[in-house]
Amino acid sequence: MIDVLVAGGGPTGLAAAINAALAGMEVVVVEPRPTPVDKACGEGLMPAGVAALRALGVEVTGRPLRGIRYLDARRQAEAPFRHGPGLGVRRTGLHAALAERAAEVGVKIVRGRVEGVRQHPGWVEAAGMRARWLVAADGLHSPLRRALGLELPPGRAPRRYGLRRHFNVAPWTDFVEVHWAARGEAYVTPVADDLVGVAVLSRERRGYDEHLAEFPALLDRLRGPSATSVRGGGPLRQRARARVAGRVLLAGDAAGYVDALTGEGVSLGLLSARALIGCLRAGRPEAYEGAWRRLSLRHRLLTGALLAARRHPLPAGLIVPAAHRLPAVFTAAVNALA
Repeated sequence: MIDVLVAGGGPTGLAAAINAALAGMEVVVVEPRPTPVDKACGEGLMPAGVAALRALGVEVTGRPLRGIRYLDARRQAEAPFRHGPGLGVRRTGLHAALAERAAEVGVKIVRGRVEGVRQHPGWVEAAGMRARWLVAADGLHSPLRRALGLELPPGRAPRRYGLRRHFNVAPWTDFVEVHWAARGEAYVTPVADDLVGVAVLSRERRGYDEHLAEFPALLDRLRGPSATSVRGGGPLRQRARARVAGRVLLAGDAAGYVDALTGEGVSLGLLSARALIGCLRAGRPEAYEGAWRRLSLRHRLLTGALLAARRHPLPAGLIVPAAHRLPAVFTAAVNALA
């Protein structure tokens, strides 16, 4: 019997597996896709996420990020990170680096899917294996979350979607830029010396070019050829009743997700993976629910507040002006997340 079976070999699943292996546990990751896996992602790591990678012994190249910048048609506001830089990194590069480190520490990765779970006193059975614990890191639309009866309806909040593409242009800034328009946001992340990723977020389901046309100043900077095809994801908001169900623990996007607007999804996944394995090591799996809630609290509150303001034209139009006029408050909010 193995110690930890991980369903899903994305960044959070691999981080959980590496943490477990470093703690002396026997780990198997089940993932249906070959490495590296690309997906729609803002590709910006907050400083806490960079530190979490460093603690895992993961080395990945990218572009250092100095902070977050909000812009609309008339104003901008900057919030530098106070405790070291973030990192802009291609999702494929991050995934490859995590997979390499997982192999170094003895994590076994097998191709397949975890589609059914049977729980028994002291162990769980899934994908033809027996394990003491199962970590469900199977993504935003987690089949395991649904199968375990942990999925909640999304609520009344509008459904939002994201689309991402890369452009062969040199980054013009070392900040992540969030451009605001009436019907959505464009999230710009430098990821290499000649490459930027641009994700558009909106409640409206339109083509990528239609969304990008809402940001003429940004569009002027993207005159180089596109480097990748468009990838999409959504609805972004996902809710879970709980993070622990017997011997199954939800991690990453499977544990619940608010929105990509504030950009700390990957960092939060890395941190929660570490907390999850820490709870297993301590023999207190039930403590993971509280740990996850504490780690994600600021993200849930601040992202939720921005989305609530976003629903109405008047407060939505005040977000960037308020950040511009109150730079200390804006910087404090960004660093609370970072």
